[in-house]
Amino acid sequence: MTNPLRNEFLLDPAVHFLNHGSFGATPRAVFEKYQQWQKRLELQPVLFLDREIDSLLKESRAALGKFIHADAEDLVYIPNATHGVNIVAHSFPLQPGDEVLASDHEYGACNYAWEYLCERAGAKYIRQPISLPVKTNEEIVEAFWQGVTPRTKIIFISHITSVTALRLPVEKICKRARAAGILTVIDAAHSPGQIPLDLAALNADIVFGNCHKWMMAPKGAGFLHVRRELQARIEPFVVSWGARATAETTTGSRFIDILQWTGTHDPASALTVPAAIRFMLDHDWDSVRQSCHALLRETLQRICALTDLPPAYPLDSDFYAQMGIAPLPRVDAARLKQMLYDQFNIEVPITLWRDRFFVRVSIQGYNTRADADALVNGLHELLPRLAV
Repeated sequence: MTNPLRNEFLLDPAVHFLNHGSFGATPRAVFEKYQQWQKRLELQPVLFLDREIDSLLKESRAALGKFIHADAEDLVYIPNATHGVNIVAHSFPLQPGDEVLASDHEYGACNYAWEYLCERAGAKYIRQPISLPVKTNEEIVEAFWQGVTPRTKIIFISHITSVTALRLPVEKICKRARAAGILTVIDAAHSPGQIPLDLAALNADIVFGNCHKWMMAPKGAGFLHVRRELQARIEPFVVSWGARATAETTTGSRFIDILQWTGTHDPASALTVPAAIRFMLDHDWDSVRQSCHALLRETLQRICALTDLPPAYPLDSDFYAQMGIAPLPRVDAARLKQMLYDQFNIEVPITLWRDRFFVRVSIQGYNTRADADALVNGLHELLPRLAV
């Protein structure tokens, strides 16, 4: 069956692209708007970057703020989520003996950032286990909270994890952390666009995320949201003109001044975020998400039936959205990934977590049942050949 959304994207039609979660994919109309911004920049770079950019970015932040239920003055665009975790980790210096508590499902690059700074400070980065399969949110909260000690200064946790695609109950964790006086930092790299994101309801101290993944904006558009009373503690990762903003050059916010301008760069991806939001609204994205989740659920069920392994989470649950994992038997993971691509034209990641292998499947609006069929058939043929 033909998917009318498939032609809205620039993806190679020969590839079964089931890896939207890694870098996203941008619709044609959004990409064209991106190129229009780039052309406008090149037509008059000084006018654009010196006199127009602040007001243009303010308009874009307003659209993003409305989409994720946040005040635009508490938002600033950054290149990506990895950039965000580094800004935050450098802004809240740790002392010897302090602890940063995370789950053992966190993204590798973010782990490395915290581990690096904890090692320098003599602090500890604790990766609290949350076992799979999961059953209830309460079970997750209690398992995670066992890692809290009197030395816990920061809780860092993903809204939707990268390696296991697990949606964590961060609202409950943030509420409990606030009562305990612990700073909360949420990695929302996979949230906006994949699920309705309400930062007001999340009630975290700090949230960073990507617009280039499930929101489908061009690469290079991420955001950082910081609770107003904490913004004075944020330090720029790159010191530039905003550090000495004058009455004539300030945006009216030190937080935005120090982070928005970090030297000459192409801001087109951030300016294209409103176009990405419009694309979703124009295509009834709530319905698209529901259809994607239904196809993903069926696909995970088929893979679990093929391998005779239990799912990582109840398939009739909201522990996953448009991205999910299915466990695999012991295999040569690198060869499996390569052979799925070389022999079946399937782009999909094989992940390793707690010494267990999983296939992580992303279903976006452009995917079809034929993509799912190709993956199931490819696994059916290759898993017996690559067992170890």
